[in-house]
Amino acid sequence: MNRQTFLPFFLFFIIMTLLPAPAPAADSVTWMEADAPPFFIHAGKYKGQGYEDVVMDILQENMPEYRHDTITANLARHIYNFKQGQKVCNVGLYRTPEREKFLYFSIPSFFTLPTVLVIRKDRYADFGGKKTIQLDALLKKGNITIGRAVKRSYGKYVDAVLDKYKDQDTLFIFEEDEFSHNFFQMLELGRLDAMISLPEEAMYQAEKLGIQDTIMTLTIAENQVGYDSWLSSVGCSKTEWGKKIITEINRILLTQRPADRYRKAYERWLDESSLEHYRKLYNQVFLQATTTDKQ
Repeated sequence: MNRQTFLPFFLFFIIMTLLPAPAPAADSVTWMEADAPPFFIHAGKYKGQGYEDVVMDILQENMPEYRHDTITANLARHIYNFKQGQKVCNVGLYRTPEREKFLYFSIPSFFTLPTVLVIRKDRYADFGGKKTIQLDALLKKGNITIGRAVKRSYGKYVDAVLDKYKDQDTLFIFEEDEFSHNFFQMLELGRLDAMISLPEEAMYQAEKLGIQDTIMTLTIAENQVGYDSWLSSVGCSKTEWGKKIITEINRILLTQRPADRYRKAYERWLDESSLEHYRKLYNQVFLQATTTDKQ
């Protein structure tokens, strides 16, 4: 190699050794969503303002080192992706023994009022004419039909009752998307006698369908044992990746949960009469839940 050929080659080599190594590709988190307002709201004037929308935004803002993607799918697809060990998370899931087989859970990420039974007002007498019902006793009679979404948890106490009657005609099982919206339509049309819902979910759907004056909610007695049915957590696939993500999410939750923005993500969907009591319990129960031990 002569001098004229060697010099450009030598300079190129020196420049290449001085250049910084390319940064490794950012790791990614895919967030699984459901079409179920007001958890997530994908259209209309409140788009992106569901309480799970807001909390997911807070988590993503505090995890800038990751690329964040979202997938909207029914709960059966969520469970499938988790079981496959994909790099997926859900921002708010009830902890159940079945889910703990394939998910790592964070400390509680949400503190929501427990599920209630939604009925038509003109059927109140058929449900005993009382504001609180025993779900087990109701299903045992076998003369009503309640809607249940596949793979959805309604809290461990209600789930236990529903599982007890899972093979009976008293439960109508729904597998498609927008289960909440469809159940409310079926309730209004008389195709369901009752459905189980979170209170703010019931308020949102009833107002959207213009039936807020024709339905009412009943307290489920089985939900009045402790606060298990008030708490849900971030869930990520049960892999080393998922374990790492949950550790980071726990750190974020501990600093962000006391903030007004975090608390108000859910509070905005409550009626004013519930706020004082809810805020008291938020401080006394939710903010004290600082470990991933079973609540």
